Amino acid sequence: MEHLGTLDAGFLMAEDSDRHVSLAIGGIAIVDGSPPDDRTFKRILAERITAIPRFVQMLRMQPFDVGAPAWVEDPDFDLSRHVRRIGVPRPGDDSELYRVVADVLERRLDRDRPLWECWLIEGLAGNRWAILMKIHHCMADGVSATHMLTRLCDDLGEANSVNRVRPKSTGAARPYLHAVPEPTTPNMVERLWRTATSTVNAANRVVSGAAEIATGLVRPTAGSSLVGPVTTMRRYRAVRVGLADVEKVCCKFDVSVNDVVLSAITDGFREVLLHRGEHPRADSLRTLVPVSIRSSDAVHQPGNRISVMLPYLPVEQADPIQQLRIVHSRLTRAKQGGQRQAGTLFVSAANFIPFMVSSWAIRLLTRLPQRGIVTLATNVPGPRQPLRMMGHQVLRLMPIPPIALQLRTGVAVLSYGEDLVFGITADYDTGPDIDELADGIARAVERLAAVSDDSLLLFAAE
Repeated sequence: MEHLGTLDAGFLMAEDSDRHVSLAIGGIAIVDGSPPDDRTFKRILAERITAIPRFVQMLRMQPFDVGAPAWVEDPDFDLSRHVRRIGVPRPGDDSELYRVVADVLERRLDRDRPLWECWLIEGLAGNRWAILMKIHHCMADGVSATHMLTRLCDDLGEANSVNRVRPKSTGAARPYLHAVPEPTTPNMVERLWRTATSTVNAANRVVSGAAEIATGLVRPTAGSSLVGPVTTMRRYRAVRVGLADVEKVCCKFDVSVNDVVLSAITDGFREVLLHRGEHPRADSLRTLVPVSIRSSDAVHQPGNRISVMLPYLPVEQADPIQQLRIVHSRLTRAKQGGQRQAGTLFVSAANFIPFMVSSWAIRLLTRLPQRGIVTLATNVPGPRQPLRMMGHQVLRLMPIPPIALQLRTGVAVLSYGEDLVFGITADYDTGPDIDELADGIARAVERLAAVSDDSLLLFAAE
């Protein structure tokens, strides 16, 4: 019997802390052609979920949290309880699809059954249909959820993902150095000193990172309308940009895909704040940035293997190059400062604490009103080669992030083929300008790509 880790169980507790939230993540696949009939769809889906044990397992809870919830086989598993079919109103464009996605996103998954749903959405314009997969966050993080979803497609083969993108180096190439053998009588004192020094430095980075995370959680943001209580209703939008444009920016400015993604999100939120008549400040947008700590040999394993960083995104800056420069600098500093290591250490240590103690602590913390973090921004590498679903080409993939803990907006980014797609979830009442965010993200990437085509620009570190 496999039990939930503390981090996985934490997503259940965070959902329990607010009756208005559903902590499910998911994705939408837009498929070309006519949809299959119900019988064919369920038959093929039933065959493919056998390769994903979590899809036929449910949680067995322990009274009073005396032990961690355990994954057990659902003795009454019925695929029909998890598969839905719905048609969008004419004309079946993206706006109609987004309304259906928001409606599906609002409802919580039934914990008395395996924690997933599959929706077949028909009636899309251009002779298309869609599959919406909804998975509880306690089952998977973004990386493992993407892997689960792609395993439901036709034979995938070896997929290349966006994390293979590497920015062009601006420094001089180092000459190849042959290995020099150690002297036969090494200075043991010197080696011990170096080991001790590196250990102390690492410990200092972890302590510093832990302090930064704690400060980010308790220090309230500057009165932003982007953070606060949420309702049960949601809005959803997706915006697609060319991966070639993003790679062009990476190579021009020697930055990562994640730097460009967060820079575009920065500009999008700046547009939202200006649209609302709010003055963007340097401390207006502290952002929760999940960082995968999943090893390459653990891609197939379910559950959450993430740490976090909490950088401020520079919404006070109007210039896109300045935004990119600062984002790159702050992410580099956060990584070197130990935030990621501190988050990893905290999660690992929590697994050694008796579950009753850790669960009650998490339940208390998730019920406290937090105003330090304003939004979520997560970037997940997806398949680079085209997918097929039941014999039809998958035209687009769109991620679905959750919102919770007073974060009124969340952004998830997923690569697919030649596209990078930003999926945006917002609270219905407080996020009516979700289009401003989506359009601002798209314009930001366009501007950065246009600048990358211009003459050589100097890119100095902050």
